[in-house]
Amino acid sequence: MASSEPRNWTPTTSLVGLMRKYSRILPLVGQWSSFSKSTRKSTVSDPTMRSAEIARNIQRGEVDESDIHDLIQGVVSRDGGRWPDEEVVMVLQSIFEHGLESENTGRLTLGMMQSGEILTWPEEWKHLVVDKHSTGGVGDKVSIPLAPALAACGLKVPMISGRGLGHTGGTLDKLESIPGFNVQLHTQSIQDQVAEIGFAMVGQTEDLVPADRRMYALRDVTGTVASLPLITSSIVSKKAAESLSALVLDVKHGRAAFMTEREDAMRLAEAMVSAATHCGIHTRAILTTMDLPLGSAIGNSIEIVESIETLRGNGPSDLEELVCAQGGALLEMVGVAEDFESGSIAILDSLHDGSALERFIEMAVAQGVDPSVFETEHMLIRSLGLLDPELNDTELKCDSEGYVLHIDALALALVALDLGAGRKKVTDTIDHAVGILVEVDIGESMTKGQTWVTIHHRDNLSDDLISRIQNALTIGDKKDPESRIDTWIG
Repeated sequence: MASSEPRNWTPTTSLVGLMRKYSRILPLVGQWSSFSKSTRKSTVSDPTMRSAEIARNIQRGEVDESDIHDLIQGVVSRDGGRWPDEEVVMVLQSIFEHGLESENTGRLTLGMMQSGEILTWPEEWKHLVVDKHSTGGVGDKVSIPLAPALAACGLKVPMISGRGLGHTGGTLDKLESIPGFNVQLHTQSIQDQVAEIGFAMVGQTEDLVPADRRMYALRDVTGTVASLPLITSSIVSKKAAESLSALVLDVKHGRAAFMTEREDAMRLAEAMVSAATHCGIHTRAILTTMDLPLGSAIGNSIEIVESIETLRGNGPSDLEELVCAQGGALLEMVGVAEDFESGSIAILDSLHDGSALERFIEMAVAQGVDPSVFETEHMLIRSLGLLDPELNDTELKCDSEGYVLHIDALALALVALDLGAGRKKVTDTIDHAVGILVEVDIGESMTKGQTWVTIHHRDNLSDDLISRIQNALTIGDKKDPESRIDTWIG
């Protein structure tokens, strides 16, 4: 497939190079900124008694299929069988305190998936429908180049993503940096777009997995979020509602990950693979490290720029590695590629020949973006708000000589959060243009006074913020970069 890259969009060697190119015109135009519904009649008669019975069964390890069925009915029923919040919470707390066996976690996941609409696909290509999920990290923008690359390789990707909260960013927030981008499509629109273009990147609809929506809201206010079976069923039920043939789960561990300890990440990965398999999805999990930022950009608009650069074959090596690994695995899992290696090469080729970029632009336009946004580099940068005259950019210098040993992803992410790039609470508004651009790599030789990071911000940077940023860089003896991939499961 021929590249649709505009004539006036000249190649650049890196995101840093692109940002530096446009920094020259700042004095003129401004400064840089970025669950089929169950047909079985519910056995719920007295909600209070049944919920207490289920909670006791969980505590005793005596849960059966009818317990899971009645729990889901109690959560989503719209008639007299609907449980009040305190009854649902009673069961959630019992799961939180005593856990669930793997088989019952799978049953819970399947029941949640079946609580609402389920996406449907034509018989002729339903075996090509795939997706991925990441537990989140700093600078994690893998989904944005991966989905169009998969579509360019012939797969179908109904990617339903989420928003960011805390120090990890959300795919939807990044996409909404692009003016006009509509992430709220109805179920039929998602199905139509996947059929026509090959993929869609959207938020969860009201009709998909309503059981999870209510259960998560109650978990959030009752301190029962950090439960392995509840986390597993919440994540996998939403993916199962997409009617996938194959799924890759990117489970991160490290200082800046949701699961800081490798052992916890491994348990989560194994639980999700088991639950997804129970739902009939061919699933593999990849454990990846999250101590360093992924790529160079931390922040919404600048992560879109870095994603576009990756779609043009100019992406950072660690980001490209994960895109190709996850894409290659999915191509192999559905039989489009003979093996993992050839699948990874096909994904890489789509990034370098322009076909993945063409699909991304087609998808963005279909979801409301003016095509002129992608005509030139300048149009893209301006549209993303990175030339806003009220946006400041501050370069920080290395204060010693040596080699880059470590860049603290969590420290930088918390600074970006303070700048406005993320949400500390759900009701917060995001400033898409602010963020942090890391301009050095692990193992790179540094001289004193060399710029290592650029901050895009609104207000003046406090001494405390500057100190926190500078302390995120560790200089010492030479260290070679390491792969972000730890191991595969499934």
